[in-house]
Amino acid sequence: MLFEFIATIAAAFGMAGLALVITHLSKLAGKRAPKWLIPLFAAIGIFGFQIHQEYNWYDQQVSKLPAGVNVVKTAESTEWFRPWSYAKPQILRFIAADTGNASVQVDNPNVYLVNLYLFERRRSVQKIAQVVDCNTPARADYVLPEKGSKLTIDEHVKKTTAWRELATDDPLFISLCLNKV
Repeated sequence: MLFEFIATIAAAFGMAGLALVITHLSKLAGKRAPKWLIPLFAAIGIFGFQIHQEYNWYDQQVSKLPAGVNVVKTAESTEWFRPWSYAKPQILRFIAADTGNASVQVDNPNVYLVNLYLFERRRSVQKIAQVVDCNTPARADYVLPEKGSKLTIDEHVKKTTAWRELATDDPLFISLCLNKV
C-alpha cells in the first residue's frame, strides 16, 4: 500500500509537470493558461492512477496465485462514489480454492478438505477450511478440533452437521470433484 501511495503521488507530479509544460508553451505562444490547469492535471493523475489500479488489481492478484489454486468466485461491484464502475463493474473481491492441495478423507474418497482464500481489495487475505462432499454435493465449514480432543480429523469431518447445498455448476464443485476424477 505504501508503494501504491508513492506511485499515486508520482502520477500527480507527472501530470502536474505536463500541465507546467503546457503553461510555458502557452506563454511562448502569447496566450495565458488558466491558473487551475496544474491542480486539475494533478487531480487527473491521481484519479487516473487509482482507477487503473482498481481495475487491474484482480488480474495482478490472480497472476500471483500458485499452481493448484483456482478462482472459484468473483464479486463485481458498482458504487455511487465510483461512477465509472457503472460503465464497467469492478472486481473488488474473489474466492480462490487450493484444489491442488486438497486432502481426501480416508474412509470416503468423495469427501475433500480444501482451503478457500478470500481476497478483497486493500485487505489481508483470509483462509477458510471447507469440507466438500462430492456425492451429495454439499459443503461445510471445517472447525478445528478442540485441544485435547481424541477425535481424528476424519472422525471430526463425519460429525460436521452444518452442511450447505453445493450446486453442480458451482466452480468449487467442478474444480474439486469433477477435475479430480
